[in-house]
Formats: sequence, C-alpha cells, structure tokens
Amino acid sequence: MGENMGVMKREEAFARAKQEGVDLIEIAPSAKPPVAKLISFDKFRYQLEKQEKKQRQAQKAKELKHVRISPRSAENDLQIKAKQAEQFLKEGHKVEIYLFLRGREKAHKDWGLEKLEKFLGIIKVPYEVTMSPKQGGRGGYVMQIAFKK
Repeated sequence: MGENMGVMKREEAFARAKQEGVDLIEIAPSAKPPVAKLISFDKFRYQLEKQEKKQRQAQKAKELKHVRISPRSAENDLQIKAKQAEQFLKEGHKVEIYLFLRGREKAHKDWGLEKLEKFLGIIKVPYEVTMSPKQGGRGGYVMQIAFKK
C-alpha cells in the first residue's frame, strides 16, 4: 500500500480492494480519470477529521484580541499593555485597542486621543492601522492594528 497502482478499470480496483480487505474511496471524482484510494474507511475518516481540526486551529490563531486603556493610565500601565499588544501582534492576531472614557472625560476627547497616540508610540513591533480611531460605544474610541510584514 502507499504506492501508485496506475490507471485501472473500476472492476479491477474493486477486486483489488476486496482482496486486500480495505475500501475503495474516491478522492478526486472530477479528475480524468477519477482518483481513488485503497484504504479503510474509518482510517480515511480519521485522517479527514484530523486535517479539519488542524485547519480550524490555524484559523483560530488569527482572531481579534482586545487591549483596553484609559486616559488616566500611568506610563508603566501603558507600557505593560503595549507589551501585551506586541505579544498579540507577534502571534499574528489583530489587536483592537479600546480607549475607555468616563464621565467628564468624554468632553475632552482630544486629550484621550493624544493618550491613544502616545500608546501607539510605545508599541515597538511594526504594525499597520487596519481601522482608524472611531467613536465606539459608551463614549470611548476603538481602533484596530495588525502586524506589518
């Protein structure tokens, strides 16, 4: 098993599968001639499930991560959040930065946006802005960044 048996008639392929005690599974029906495999169906199904699981994990790795900052945050707090955002970017995630404004801070949005720009200046990993700052829910600002290759 595992070697290419070449082009053969369907009846011959069925006979070979029965002789070896395995199933004949059509892999590429649209190919000319169609491609089939001699393999146990349970083993084939297990391989498919394993492949799908691997694809799901690879897709899941590119999810959106959130970092929440405040205009009142101290310098070292921003540096910690920036390191966290850098780690997310290195792993290939998009990072959504949410600037949270409370009470009277909503009247001084320019001050909050300055803090957001300062936060972006702290991030040392190359990144690109995928979504510019937009006013989000409850008086805050939301923006997205992604790793720049």
